[in-house]
Amino acid sequence: MPAAIDQTPFANWLHGHATPLSHLDPAAPLDDLEPLRDILDGARVVALGEHSHFINEFAAMRRRILRFLVERCGFTVLAFEYGFCEAIPVDAWVHGQGADDDLSALLATAVPIGLQEPVRFIRRHNRTVAESVRFAGIDIPAAGGSLLPALAPVADYLRQIDPEALPAVQSASTIAASFAGDSAAVAAPAWARLATTDQDTLSALLARLLIRFRSLKPLYLSRGDRHSYDTALQCLKAACHGDYTFRAMAALFAGEGLTADTSARDLYMAESLLWHLNRLEPTARVVLMAHNAHIQKTPIAFDGHLTGLPMGQHLHHALGDSYFALGLTSATGDTAEMRRDEKAPFGFTVHDTPLEPPAPGSIEAAFADTGLELAVADLRQARAENFSGPDRIRMQSVYLHTPVIDAFDGILSTPASTTTNLEKP
Repeated sequence: MPAAIDQTPFANWLHGHATPLSHLDPAAPLDDLEPLRDILDGARVVALGEHSHFINEFAAMRRRILRFLVERCGFTVLAFEYGFCEAIPVDAWVHGQGADDDLSALLATAVPIGLQEPVRFIRRHNRTVAESVRFAGIDIPAAGGSLLPALAPVADYLRQIDPEALPAVQSASTIAASFAGDSAAVAAPAWARLATTDQDTLSALLARLLIRFRSLKPLYLSRGDRHSYDTALQCLKAACHGDYTFRAMAALFAGEGLTADTSARDLYMAESLLWHLNRLEPTARVVLMAHNAHIQKTPIAFDGHLTGLPMGQHLHHALGDSYFALGLTSATGDTAEMRRDEKAPFGFTVHDTPLEPPAPGSIEAAFADTGLELAVADLRQARAENFSGPDRIRMQSVYLHTPVIDAFDGILSTPASTTTNLEKP
């Protein structure tokens, strides 16, 4: 374990530059968030993170910031750590399709990581404005749990455009259905129990379909419209990245994984966000909600071993300073540890785990030293002034060692964190 750096100069800087906030309540007045207007000026994509899913304070704060960015700053897209393909009907719902109660059915199999209330806000907001806010999914299907949400729209497209290729996607769907679950924690172990011939056949079918899609693009476009082609292709890519992720996670669970091999999911998330950006007006601005480990701009490593290249690293490379990563963390309280259990809903159980006091050298310790209970800091200023800054940040109940002022453009710290009331053992 590397020794903590002396961050007294940074802590002093943070004390003078952190902005105190007044409210966690999403419905509270928004005036205390006005400093964010200048901080986020020029950012086209603002990513709002959290050091753990299933935390009440992070969900509340992200909802407040979403409301501020939509109502006062003109942001017109909410992108979320949710399947690209599954998001299409949710986007129709936020634009007024169906009844309010339909959302429960749309999200019935989704891991409950705080999506319902933000999209309910967007639906209500869209009833009152001329320029509606869109919803965009960016993730592989079912949190890595099933290829079926991606393969179904591909099959629908091929049925109209290229019926000759339909048997291939049907065969892939049959294999995919044999191990499908609601998250990767269920599906990856089930995939590992498949016969090797089925595993390899599925990968070969998806690779063949992807190459055919690309090779016959002019023919496909002559038979249908460009948007349908682009959407079906992105869904097919979701299936391919999902399939790769099954292999990577199964090897990881077996202790045999390749270096950073689960990065395929984060690459797909980044490419999906860019897919949406390329189809928006140049002035459109996006709020992106995902875990800190997805939005950060530096590689993920534990004990000196590289484990992943996050979405944020790809987005920073593509967008430069127009991508702003705002990490959320907490000084004290509890966090939600997820423990694998194939018999549990979503393949894991959630456990309340008390947080240790902020570790020396952490961003949490620096915020604690300021005496501010709820505050946000623009770390780009510290970066410009060549502070070395903290070298670790919470991830669930442990610390991720990374140069925090390079990993994030800003940090918002809450005084304490409490876990969401989910089914727990």
